[in-house]
Amino acid sequence: MQKLLIYQSLWAMERRRPDGLEWSLQEKLEMIRRAGFDGCGVRFFDRDYAREVTAFLRAHGMSWQAQCYPRTVDDLKPIIEHVQELGADHINLQPDVRPYRVEECIPYIDGWRRLAHDAKIPLHIETHRDRMTTDLFFTLHLLDCFPDLRLTADLSHYVVGREFAWPISEENHALMHRIIDNAWGSMAASPAASKSRSRSASRITRTGPICSWAGGRWLQLATAARRRS
Repeated sequence: MQKLLIYQSLWAMERRRPDGLEWSLQEKLEMIRRAGFDGCGVRFFDRDYAREVTAFLRAHGMSWQAQCYPRTVDDLKPIIEHVQELGADHINLQPDVRPYRVEECIPYIDGWRRLAHDAKIPLHIETHRDRMTTDLFFTLHLLDCFPDLRLTADLSHYVVGREFAWPISEENHALMHRIIDNAWGSMAASPAASKSRSRSASRITRTGPICSWAGGRWLQLATAARRRS
């Protein structure tokens, strides 16, 4: 049975005002709780930070994803240790390496997946700017190598990065659907969310293939496919 969880990324709560005024961590967490989110995306390389955030979330019956940005296979090991201590729905990994050839990526993904599998922790690879997954075609080649790779699909980077013309062509729709077919989560920001939840970026996890962009067309198609299954 699938379950829809909507997470607020804590990085998106940074106001970045010219006067430097920022909400405290507790203010951010209270705002997220009051807005009705299921939990948060939490950076896990900082153990003390993750410990404080997850204590609040756990106390309020909320959940979280463990965000990380490894540059080596071994960089994931302390993240896994923190997850084993503090828990997490899954690890959301942005691969902070940019190999030129797909073949150079295989040892990284193999290593990260092996570590997560051995620890029995679900692992999602996020599509993101300035990461291994920054380019649509390159990421599709990665899926050729790893057909069962679980993604967190931040589709906006591909739409903007490849400067899709409007209306989006059937060819580009088909390419994006290959990403969606492997998506176990989506990074999205909606006008409604931004009005009620400040700079919110909703994380949709454990949904199977469901994502949104371009007037909702991909969301509608992915939802229809999910119903058929």
